[in-house]
Amino acid sequence: MSMIEELFSLKGKTAVVTGGAKGIGAMISVALVGAGAQVITVSRNPASPETIGAGLDASNCRCLKADLSSIESLRQVARDIAELAPELHILVNNAGAFSASDIASVDPDRWDAEMALNVRAPFFLVQQLLPNLVAAARPDDPARVLNIGSIAALWPKSTGAYAYGCSKAALHQLTRTLASDLTSTGVHVNAIAPGFFPTEMTDGLFDAAPGSREATQKMVPARRFGSASDIGGMSIAVCSRAGAYLSGAVIPVEGGLWSA
Repeated sequence: MSMIEELFSLKGKTAVVTGGAKGIGAMISVALVGAGAQVITVSRNPASPETIGAGLDASNCRCLKADLSSIESLRQVARDIAELAPELHILVNNAGAFSASDIASVDPDRWDAEMALNVRAPFFLVQQLLPNLVAAARPDDPARVLNIGSIAALWPKSTGAYAYGCSKAALHQLTRTLASDLTSTGVHVNAIAPGFFPTEMTDGLFDAAPGSREATQKMVPARRFGSASDIGGMSIAVCSRAGAYLSGAVIPVEGGLWSA
């Protein structure tokens, strides 16, 4: 085995990706399968491996349907995952909700729904699947929880996404506190804070404000939006042997928009 394979291969590992059927979640699902993992996706709507991305089929991907904003549904899908993966090596908490409006139009029910999916669901999935994560941990290769945060939780500029920004900031802090408690048990917890990637969410945001796509791209020092390789590559690095000594980190993947 080459050093690259030893460091970055996910062969023999099982990963769960919530919101794994589209957008950034689908990019991560495809990347993890490409690195050798067996992937279980969880999504609100029915999905099949073939519709998620190239290289996925019934031999390397299972698709479960669940509304993670419901505690009852979350607990049920956690039981389903536990049966499929007594040893769970990777849990990617990606499922999320987004809305933006002027301050006078913020709806309290929508606020609560975003907090439930973006913050509460990741915590209780970790809680419910912790025995399976601990069972997968090895002294030199811990189990991983990877939370997908956002640049919206890092920079102070408002786009009217009040609940979204607050929930992702809370997810970043949850990452640190879980890492504080779980790293010694062999479960390492990290977060990626993506910038702008080509997804339905960002397309809707840009379509609502003509000219904003071009203006935003000019703001990015890298002069482009993120790609599937960018988010997929970082996810592999964090979840593979290469990232075995990393825990409690929030990693911006945003072309320098916030960090440069």
